[in-house]
Amino acid sequence: MTQAKSTEKDTETLCKLDIPSLTPEQMASKSRRCSGKERLKQLLQLFRRDDRVLIVIMADPDSIASAFAMKRLLARRVEEVVIAHPNEIKRLNNIAMIELLKIPLERLKNIKPDSFTKTILIDSQPTHNPDLSCIKYDVVIDHHPITDGWSASFVDIRDDYGAVGTMMFEYLQTASIKSSVYLSTALVYAIKTDTQNFTKKAIQADVFCFQKLFRLINKNLLAKIESSDIRRVELKYFKTALMNMRITKNRIYVFLEKVQNPDILVVIADFLSTVHEIGWVIVGGRCGDKIVIIFRCDGYKKDAGKLANQVFGMLGSAGGHKQKARAEIPVKNLSEAMVSKMSTASLQKFFVKHLE
Repeated sequence: MTQAKSTEKDTETLCKLDIPSLTPEQMASKSRRCSGKERLKQLLQLFRRDDRVLIVIMADPDSIASAFAMKRLLARRVEEVVIAHPNEIKRLNNIAMIELLKIPLERLKNIKPDSFTKTILIDSQPTHNPDLSCIKYDVVIDHHPITDGWSASFVDIRDDYGAVGTMMFEYLQTASIKSSVYLSTALVYAIKTDTQNFTKKAIQADVFCFQKLFRLINKNLLAKIESSDIRRVELKYFKTALMNMRITKNRIYVFLEKVQNPDILVVIADFLSTVHEIGWVIVGGRCGDKIVIIFRCDGYKKDAGKLANQVFGMLGSAGGHKQKARAEIPVKNLSEAMVSKMSTASLQKFFVKHLE
């Protein structure tokens, strides 16, 4: 047996190992060492014809498109596939994406996870949000840094990828499944969004998949989705943000006392991050019973996800990528004095010791 054949056989043996005691990191490492064909085989062998499959996502463009792709991958292999999300979708781009591309979604609170025989988590991990941690998953596919404290039968986490949509398109290609116009448009929008038009984290695979998919999309639908940013009534938040923001040491801080939709904080943070010579943007606001903080940075010797977890990890859910992160803190986890004094000035003071 030649050295090449020996290595191929060893890799195949490794991929067939199924050790329940493996950590998520070990399972993800095992998956990365498999070929695309073997990885697809390992995934599909978990499902039977009579399975009812629930796909859970924290709805955003990448997770929505990736779940749409997974539904297509399993459509003729199982009895039913349902995509559900715990978060309320309010951002206009996402609403336009779902409506124009006819992507079927359900609210997680309206269904019973126990009524499904298999459950998949896409573009997230169980520890990322309390709404996700109460469900047992058979499959976890993600591109965020790996966390511990959970398990699944199949784990595919590639944190070097710019978008999970790229990973899912690779599964479709390996399975020789042609992507429809709607699915291709969704995946292209997902890749563009999560890589910020390839200005942030991305690898050659993201570029390759984008090129392959771009020939199949409806460009008019994509333009309509991308142009749906804010409602007219939300312009007032921009006015307040510009009036109240503080700029110091190449950082912008903004706190909005009350917002109807936390996604407007994301829009404002993304806008402010385009300001020249700004390294950090931290935008917070109160939405209902939560304080939401959005982080943006240039990623150069900085890590927004690490900062979010360092500051708020013990108070609520927090994390993300090097350039983009988010924290959600239940008001009940904060003292009344702290909540009542929340402002742009207090937000700035809160972060000074962590950023110095």
